[in-house]
This record gives sequence, C-alpha cells and structure tokens, in this order.
Amino acid sequence: MSVDWPWIADHTDDLTALTLSHLQAALTAVLLGLLISLPLAVLAHRVRRLRGLLLGLSNVLFTIPSIAVFVLLLPVSGLTRTTTVIGLTIYTLVVLLRNTVEGLDSVPARTKEAAKAMGTRPLRTLLTVELPLALPVIMTGVRIATVMAISLVSVATYIGDGGLGQLFTDGFQRNFPTPVIVGVVLTLLLALVADALLVTLQYVLTPWTRRQKQGA
Repeated sequence: MSVDWPWIADHTDDLTALTLSHLQAALTAVLLGLLISLPLAVLAHRVRRLRGLLLGLSNVLFTIPSIAVFVLLLPVSGLTRTTTVIGLTIYTLVVLLRNTVEGLDSVPARTKEAAKAMGTRPLRTLLTVELPLALPVIMTGVRIATVMAISLVSVATYIGDGGLGQLFTDGFQRNFPTPVIVGVVLTLLLALVADALLVTLQYVLTPWTRRQKQGA
C-alpha cells in the first residue's frame, strides 16, 4: 500500500481545514462534558442516593452505539455540527462523571474537616480544597475523554460531518488508500498531541504532587 505524496501536497489546505474541524468538534464536546459532569459529580458525591442513579444512567448511555446516537439525534438537530457535538458529549460524560466523583472521593476526610473547623464555607471548601486535590484524577478523565472524542469524531461522517473521517469515506469510495492513511495518521497525531498538552497542563496545575514525589 503506497502513499501518493503529490496528492498530499495538493490538498494541504483541505487537510488543515479538516484537522481543525476535527479538533474543534472533539474539544467542544469535552468542554461541554466537563461543564455538565462537574455539578453532577458534586451532587453524586454529596448525595449518595443519587450516586448510583447518575453513574448508572451514564453507563447506559455509553452502551448505545455511536452511530445509533447520531441517528437518534438527527430529528432534533439535523445534519449539523450540533448533532456531532451532542453525540460526543454524551460519551465524554461517562468518563468525566466517574473520574470526577472518584477524585472527590479521594480527598481525605480530615482535610475537609480541617477546612470546616477553620470556618470555611462549603462552596469555598469545594473550590479551594476538594476540587484542587481531586484534580489529578479529574485530569486523567479529561485525557481519556479527549482521546476518545478525537477517535469518535470520524463516526460522524455518516451524518455528513466527521472531520478527518471524511478522508476515510473518500478513500474507500474511490479505492484510493492515501486519504485513509493520511486520516489515520492525523487522527493519531491529534490524540497524541492533545494528550501531551493535557499532561503538561496537569503538571503545571498540580505543583504539590511534584513536591510529594521529591519528599518521597
């Protein structure tokens, strides 16, 4: 299987546009997933009776095939980027919700009790104590959700979107392997670069974890 390098050179602008479109869809879904999962995770952490319900519901949504999700959304949002983003957001919720709950659960009880003893209000404790300490676990979920979203964007090709996934369709329809290879490589590169940037972000946002390792 050979690569047609002149084809790549002739389609640089198209490849750039598809890559940016692919990345935009994935990142938008992850950001929306975070905005939705954070309050739900706090609720599940605080109200134990809701924990099983929320996590169970997210797991059920995750079992629905991605193509089926996009098809079910078509009557609501049509053949638009909105359908792609909603579908991807549903899948990111599973990872982000569970990891955020586990991150909050990992905060030592005595740390929260100390904050309470100092007169810190619950909301401030959440924002300045619990969420920062839970950040390493939350960031792990963000990394997984981001890579997963980047890989799933291509499925939206079946509804006329899909970013780099359009290269797969084009290559298969014309029996021309170069677009398929380029699409796979660019998708992998996007996932690797995004994950590396998130690791760096976590490193910057959690300096205390480095001090703990140095102390050990």
